[in-house]
Amino acid sequence: MQTITIEGQLRTGLGKQATRQLRSEGKVPGVIYGGASELNFSAPVTAFKNLVYTPNFQLAEIKLDGKSYRCILKEIQFNKVTDALNHVDFLELVEGKKVTATIPLKFTGAPIGVKDGGKLITKMKALRIKAYPKDLRENIEVDLTNLELNGNVRVEDVKTENYEILNSPRIPVASVVLTRVLKQEETATPAVPGAAAPATAAGSAPAAAGAAPATPAKAAPGEKKK
Repeated sequence: MQTITIEGQLRTGLGKQATRQLRSEGKVPGVIYGGASELNFSAPVTAFKNLVYTPNFQLAEIKLDGKSYRCILKEIQFNKVTDALNHVDFLELVEGKKVTATIPLKFTGAPIGVKDGGKLITKMKALRIKAYPKDLRENIEVDLTNLELNGNVRVEDVKTENYEILNSPRIPVASVVLTRVLKQEETATPAVPGAAAPATAAGSAPAAAGAAPATPAKAAPGEKKK
């Protein structure tokens, strides 16, 4: 797994004025927690670039005053107006102590349903897991080869070793849905050759082509015409 090295300095002033001063110098305040003690530090904003602006899961090695701390990124704060990086929180990795992390999903295989004309829809990009630091890795592979048309791969179908998945098990991770063309093909009803023509009235058959019109019945002898 890739590790990003960040070199910074421990902070002495923690007030708003000290924080504003740091940012004016192009530095970002941060904190490391989860270890023996909580550490407040700062580092140049450029040092966080490869860790913050990426979808990849990576480790961070933070070097402060001659000591090194192995961490994972936990929270990022941006300025609401300028979108500049404001603050970064890290969780120190301690062997033998489980951590919660968000690991990206990596989809593999060509789904059967796509070969049958369907469209693959990925509904989740990552899963929240709990694991020991030694078991953390860059991604979780999900094989979609057997995913059929109108089928779903759910969280409960994702098999991982040494990971406790924290997401709800019934949430779909990926699906293969009908395309518009397939829906039109399914809803189209072809004409059946030789089908009988519909009746003109309930219970009556249609008149044959060229049939003579019916003649009125003659009045009975002695009956007056009306």
